[in-house]
Amino acid sequence: MFVAVLLLLVTLSVQGGNGEEKAEAQRPGHVSVVIVGATGDLAKKYLWQGFFEQYVNQVSGGNTFSFYGGGLSPASTATPVFFEIVQAVSCSKETSPNRCAVLKEQFLRLAEYRQLKTLEDYQELAKNIEKELQQEGIPEAGRLFYLSVPAFAYADIADKINNSCRPASGAWLRVVLEKPFGHDFRSAQLLASQLGSSLKDEEMFRIDHYLGKQVVAKILPFRVENKKYLDPIWNKHHIERVEIVLKETLDVKGRIPFYDQYGVIRDVMQNHLTEVMTLLTMKLPVNMSSTEEVLQNKLQIFSNLLPIGKNQAVTGQYKAYKTSVQQEMNKTNDHVSLTPTFAAVLAHIDEAQYEGVPIILISGKMLDERVGYARILFKNTVFCLQNHNSVHCKPKQIVFHFGHGQLKYPAILVSKNLFKPVLKEGQWKEVTEHTDVDVLGLPISDYYVQTPSENREAYSELISQIFAGRKNSFISAENLLASWGLWTPLLTSLAGSFPRIYPGGTDNGDMLDLRVKGKDISYSSEVVIISADQMSGTSAKDFQVMQGKFRSAAMVSAWSEELVERLAADIQASAEAAVREGGVFHLALSGGSSPLALFHRLALHHFSFPWRDTHVWMVDERCVPPTELESNFHSLHDHLLQHVRIPYFNIHPMPVQLNQRLCVEEDAGALLYEKEVRKLVNGSSFHFVLLGVGYDGHTASLFPDSKVSELGDRLVALTESPVKPHQRMSLTFSAINPARTVALLVMGKGKHELITQLSRMKDNPDKWPVTGVKPDDGKLVWYIDYDALLG
Repeated sequence: MFVAVLLLLVTLSVQGGNGEEKAEAQRPGHVSVVIVGATGDLAKKYLWQGFFEQYVNQVSGGNTFSFYGGGLSPASTATPVFFEIVQAVSCSKETSPNRCAVLKEQFLRLAEYRQLKTLEDYQELAKNIEKELQQEGIPEAGRLFYLSVPAFAYADIADKINNSCRPASGAWLRVVLEKPFGHDFRSAQLLASQLGSSLKDEEMFRIDHYLGKQVVAKILPFRVENKKYLDPIWNKHHIERVEIVLKETLDVKGRIPFYDQYGVIRDVMQNHLTEVMTLLTMKLPVNMSSTEEVLQNKLQIFSNLLPIGKNQAVTGQYKAYKTSVQQEMNKTNDHVSLTPTFAAVLAHIDEAQYEGVPIILISGKMLDERVGYARILFKNTVFCLQNHNSVHCKPKQIVFHFGHGQLKYPAILVSKNLFKPVLKEGQWKEVTEHTDVDVLGLPISDYYVQTPSENREAYSELISQIFAGRKNSFISAENLLASWGLWTPLLTSLAGSFPRIYPGGTDNGDMLDLRVKGKDISYSSEVVIISADQMSGTSAKDFQVMQGKFRSAAMVSAWSEELVERLAADIQASAEAAVREGGVFHLALSGGSSPLALFHRLALHHFSFPWRDTHVWMVDERCVPPTELESNFHSLHDHLLQHVRIPYFNIHPMPVQLNQRLCVEEDAGALLYEKEVRKLVNGSSFHFVLLGVGYDGHTASLFPDSKVSELGDRLVALTESPVKPHQRMSLTFSAINPARTVALLVMGKGKHELITQLSRMKDNPDKWPVTGVKPDDGKLVWYIDYDALLG
């Protein structure tokens, strides 16, 4: 089937990457490319063209290729569609018509369609690859699988690849994954775990096509090349604000079933705009070719970002969206979707270099123009008394213009009252002849302008990096989870909130204009247009905080945001009372995702909280190093502790790592923590213990069928979880029940069935550990949001 067409990969590897990546990319032999979802929109618009361009650019010797299109449809029906797509690839203007015809003919002869549905289909594919390798008598360089399919199919396909399509030792395997990578932190963590059971991290290339855009890819090199100019001004003393904007004029017709589940924050902010933010603000790597250093520097930004809560975001929805949802999802006329199609989010970085600098991320559908850019606006200390048009008094700014807009082309623009940027000959050129156009308040003639010498499509750029084995422009599992850790609390707090309705296009006027005040963002105008049918029925605002009883204990219920506000206020009231009484407050906090919104609330709004007199304890901990994202302490530190002024000796992480090993009984970590509690906490009675409840009824890390009743008087114990990581350390009921106040926080529709079961359940701590929470002399309060209570 395949022709021995030579592909030189050496030129790819010399562009960057560490030594190991270079060696892998230079290995000669045969490369098999498999696109799963080969006839879908993404493959049709970008992927086959990108792989063809890669083939054309490297057609002069070294390796051989074969291309497989895969899908669920049988070959008999999909093959004609497949070849129609492949035949539509095009050559660059520099390629002569005759040469282009030859290249396309060769490419077509290297391609075939195969049904890839069952494990047997993947086994047959592997046999076919092996057979062709034997016939040609050439070694194998590697196999590349591009999964252009819905994310729910990733784990199953990865498992099939792992079990049937791995190449022989010495050849590489690369699997490319498209967003979305989860819906929130928990789902992203689950997907990462599922994929990790089949693929190694170095084998996965999570693609964000924005990182393939030439201007985005140039941000770090630009900062390095102009370091002598930027170092003195890239800080809070000179930067007024940073704007990262992606405006679109189109609606989401045809994508409603997907979009209504995700909305604008999940669709572009959690990924595209967040990645641009990290590139603009991360510490410059010493070695630009070091994938590890680049990714670690990005990760550090997430650790330093202040939590983003409801006061740091505004949302909107274009007016016609409601009708599109009703039509495409067969909803009745009274159905109202709260999915935002517009959002503006305010972020701040809690480190000396950027302290107080607002970073505004904006994106939306049905806006006045299609444009994407990142703008760094600098403070101007010059005041022109007479000549207000002097270049010295005009805005000082650097604009990374991704494309479209009035400028039409991708470019980096530096206002002439800043500096003339360095230009390295080759891939970029200076633009000296301009059309009469303004960019963000300045005529184009007031900028130094650089643009790519040759415009390349983002997917083509990323495909070339995949072949080279370079991972700088791809999303690591750590960075992915850190990003979801930042955005999930905001998404939770916005659930149930009505977005501002806007008409769309130029009719929006000033409806979406913004006001930044301190660390909060809001619309600059108070006028809100809400249709009459949106106001009908009962809205979230009709419910206030409600108090009652649940399982014979006190219950507080409200929508999630109000519930978190109430819980935070109750904790502060408890803290102030304890400090007045005895000068100290002992607070024990559980892990998991439920408390994140609470942590953010405490960090951002409770400035008078008596942190200096507070000791923070852990309710439970996973047996992983505290530097890992799965660590409860890592989450507590990133989302709360690093943002408040608490003495370091008042922080008590559980000692799960002793003697360079994790939760070994002989190391007596549980006993050490118990001794610390008995020494510092009067009567081993915490003032406030915050717990959550798992779907299986576990609380802390006390799980069903773990015989919690047999732990006796021990305050701390090593336990076993049914899910990874299995080993845990946990406070026991002997530590929890003496507390003055125990709070059980339950949030989300997913917990409604659990709440229903618990409302009818008798006490049975071995089967339902949460029923063993019964304070001796203190009080138990259930904090349950309306989603969990009412479903």
